Amino acid sequence: MPPAPPPQLAAGFHTVDLVIIIGYLVGIVALGLWAARREKDTANDYFLAGRNLRWPVIGLSLFATNISTVHLVGLASAGYEHGLVFGNFEWLAAFCLILLGLVFAPFYFRNRVTTLPEYLERRFSPASRTMLAVMAVFGALFIHIGVSLYAGATIIEGFFGLNVYVSILIISAATALYTVVGGLLAVVVTESVQTVLLLAGALIITVLGVIALGDAGVGDWAAFKAATKPDQLSMLHADGGFAWYAMLLGYPVLGVWYWCADQTIVQRVLGARSERDAMVGPIFAGFIKVLPVFLMVFPGVMAYILFRDAIGENPDQALPVLIDRLVPVGLKGLLAAGLLAALMSTVAGALNAASTLVSIDIVQRLRPETPEKSLVFIGRVTAVVVMVLAILWSTQGGRFGGIFAGLNQMIACLAPPITAVFVLGVFWPRGTQQAALATLLGGSLLGAVVFVIDFPAVSGHLFGNNADGDAIQFVSHTLGIPFMLQAWWLCVICCVLFVAVSLATPRPRPDQTDGLCWANPLSALLGKPLKGGARDPRILALFLFVFVVLLYWCFR
Repeated sequence: MPPAPPPQLAAGFHTVDLVIIIGYLVGIVALGLWAARREKDTANDYFLAGRNLRWPVIGLSLFATNISTVHLVGLASAGYEHGLVFGNFEWLAAFCLILLGLVFAPFYFRNRVTTLPEYLERRFSPASRTMLAVMAVFGALFIHIGVSLYAGATIIEGFFGLNVYVSILIISAATALYTVVGGLLAVVVTESVQTVLLLAGALIITVLGVIALGDAGVGDWAAFKAATKPDQLSMLHADGGFAWYAMLLGYPVLGVWYWCADQTIVQRVLGARSERDAMVGPIFAGFIKVLPVFLMVFPGVMAYILFRDAIGENPDQALPVLIDRLVPVGLKGLLAAGLLAALMSTVAGALNAASTLVSIDIVQRLRPETPEKSLVFIGRVTAVVVMVLAILWSTQGGRFGGIFAGLNQMIACLAPPITAVFVLGVFWPRGTQQAALATLLGGSLLGAVVFVIDFPAVSGHLFGNNADGDAIQFVSHTLGIPFMLQAWWLCVICCVLFVAVSLATPRPRPDQTDGLCWANPLSALLGKPLKGGARDPRILALFLFVFVVLLYWCFR
């Protein structure tokens, strides 16, 4: 069935709200262009902010790039429909950020790589580098930018009645302007501001929701729990597509790719001033990732209690209805600006990553003599081209079910081979270049087949439609395999392929392993003595680990 049209919230907006939103757009573009003036026309400055980023900026930027409008809308939607169980996508991210900080970041920083494909070339081969670069550009285009543009445009249509396509063009133009001109420094400077605005907006909705619950007679936790669906307040489910074992097996496959091996995210770490900044920045982001459960998923649960009659069977409207019903004039403009902040930060980060991958991993490799100014120019042209393609792809966003689920469904097809290659490549020195290439090629081909068949626009033609007119979904759904377990089994296949080919081919040369992988899995934790007491990244990571485990105990 086609999704219900978004509620027309334009009538609830005031001129003050519009002034705030316009002011935000002008201000954030101006800030990005101001940051761009500090850049030099060198590849190092444009793509990595001169390798001068401190850990607080890295952590804030990691969070801002991750939390897009997809999250703001999708997590509220998931909270409304499924409950806090979707918070696992946030809290489990903390463990992956620990892996990034302690396991992967040291290698990236010590080898002074500009891109993750460059690291893969040193560990394996130039062919693996090219393959990963192509996969990463497709990931930035289809996942980070395309779906985010659709989610943001849907919300703006609800707020102002603007056509989705007009909204997409306005957002794209504003974001591309400072990203294309300013590079990574402009991205991280604007993202730091956007993170604060984003969290402030989410906090406002949460507080107003709690107040509304009291007015509705839901004054304590017992009454709140009684008004929810079974298990809606539990992080751990015993069965279903988001059962604890599905999350435990499937999320690391998605999370290791996203947080540890995706250029869009890790580019901030590559621009760190010091190894400690590269390690602590992700851990700081891990602490911030605790907040979305309370500020983004929990409001969806409140929307179920307060406004389920208005939202009905269209959970993606949970956040728009909350804003329409609870937020007063003036604050609506601030919240709309927060939504734009989330969208623009994700799109900006992905654009910068795509331009870096094309300039450094493709053009510079094919033509090493290319001047740095030409590389920067090529990066800017790439950002424009990728944005245009993403705009076209974003028009297909409505063909998926829930926005957040559709996003993770795409990741589940892309991530498994990359996760397998990076994890085994870093922890198993015996892994060979032939195995890496075979896994990336074979795994990406298998994932592409799964995705194409699973995409309703294609599956409808291949398999016909059911009685309700919905395109029949991918065979894994027919067999009862949720996308989290689908990601797990795809990764298992990729790992088996990697190990089999590695054992069948000659051992790697010393220059392919020395300083590029850990001697054993515990080396990352015990390889050198603790320094600086509580300031040691490993101690900070331990605090984060214990903190998240305690949260799980409270919401089990």
